[in-house]
Amino acid sequence: MPATSVYQAALGPDFPALHPRLHAYFSAVPAGAVGTGSGVFDVVGTPKRWLWPALWVLGLAGVLFPVWQHNVPFTVENRSRGDGAGSRAVTARRRFHLTGGDRVMTDVMRARNGELVDSIGSGGLVRARFSARVVDGGLVLRSTHVAVRLGRLTLPIPARLSPVVVLSEQFDDDADAQRVRVTIDAPGLGRLYEYGGNFAYTVASPAPARPSEPKEPDHE
Repeated sequence: MPATSVYQAALGPDFPALHPRLHAYFSAVPAGAVGTGSGVFDVVGTPKRWLWPALWVLGLAGVLFPVWQHNVPFTVENRSRGDGAGSRAVTARRRFHLTGGDRVMTDVMRARNGELVDSIGSGGLVRARFSARVVDGGLVLRSTHVAVRLGRLTLPIPARLSPVVVLSEQFDDDADAQRVRVTIDAPGLGRLYEYGGNFAYTVASPAPARPSEPKEPDHE
């Protein structure tokens, strides 16, 4: 029986309502395989330069970056793994080919009690919990809780101050490409950060093991 992905666990019976071309992205990546995508983000970052010092710190941990750039090529790699609690998780590694050098964002997504929990950056510096639903054949995630990890402590951000993270994944039939958009907004401050664009995605199965070749008999 095929493994259940974290997205299937969160969406339950709504998973089949996703666009058929999104099933490969949100189904479990087979053990030993890797899902790879490449494309171009229309925009990455924020024009609010007063945020850049904080984003510089987050950038050191591979969370967000102090930039405001357009037409940014990127790649993504997805892998499945055990999460240490007897269930599955999906790890994602996104490489942004920014002017001035590549930057890498990492995260680990898990399913918990009908929601998705994303640990973002080195050591899971930022942890966000998301509700998941299917809208017009696409997946929409909306954060319900955000916390910051400091050492052994996990500090929740109060709801009245917490940024709202929304991720939308659609398939554009006209462009024959998958489209992703991530926005981060905060009460009273508006849009803090965003990135979005189109990409193509494939899952490469692990190569079958090569049979060992018989040894030639020794000759004296």
